[in-house]
Amino acid sequence: METREKIFRAAMQLFAERGFFQTTTEDITEAADVGQGTFFNYFPTKQHVLTVLSEKQMGWAMLARQEADAGKLTIHNVLNRLMHNIAREPGKSQALTRSLMTAFLSNDEVRQFVRDNMARGRENLGEIVKLGQQRGELRPDLKPSDVAMTFQRNVIGTLLLWAMQTEGDLDAWIEKTFYDFWSAVESRQQVIRHSEAAAGDRLSATADLRQERNNNSSRESSSSRNRPKNRGRNGQAVS
Repeated sequence: METREKIFRAAMQLFAERGFFQTTTEDITEAADVGQGTFFNYFPTKQHVLTVLSEKQMGWAMLARQEADAGKLTIHNVLNRLMHNIAREPGKSQALTRSLMTAFLSNDEVRQFVRDNMARGRENLGEIVKLGQQRGELRPDLKPSDVAMTFQRNVIGTLLLWAMQTEGDLDAWIEKTFYDFWSAVESRQQVIRHSEAAAGDRLSATADLRQERNNNSSRESSSSRNRPKNRGRNGQAVS
């Protein structure tokens, strides 16, 4: 693991355990097993460690753009994966999320860096949305930039609300958020196709159930015919 990444990982662990403001650069260097000079070669301040997280989030957005361009995944799956990936690192614990939310707002330079990265992320998201509109997955009446901003708001809002809880499955929270997001941006054609597919599944299930009942009825009828009949005292069959 390269030194910059090692410092970042050590810092994230300490932020989760102690909180951002309760963690010193000395704590981080000790946990990362590097000198103070080495730390400041990579990061001017403790807050600047958070720029690594922002870079990682940007990397997920760029990967999603590549996946969308390749066309092997639906835009639905591309955006679903992206939402989970973006939430994974800051959402490793509720304590970490709370620390990060506070820390991102505590330094003007870091805040500007994160804001710029989020803007570039929205550009990638906007291009993914355009592809989704061209492929008939997303509503054509929506502005891609608006959809991209809504996507980011959904992720950040979910993380914030989840971090305020004492427990909870973040993946489940994100999945519900994505369901709500997708329901709002999905194209009408997609809704119709899904409804038709669901109706087809219900019809198939009904047909299978009817066939099973018919088979059960046939077996019962056959069993009744083959069942030995009881004989009365005079030797005649008794039903």
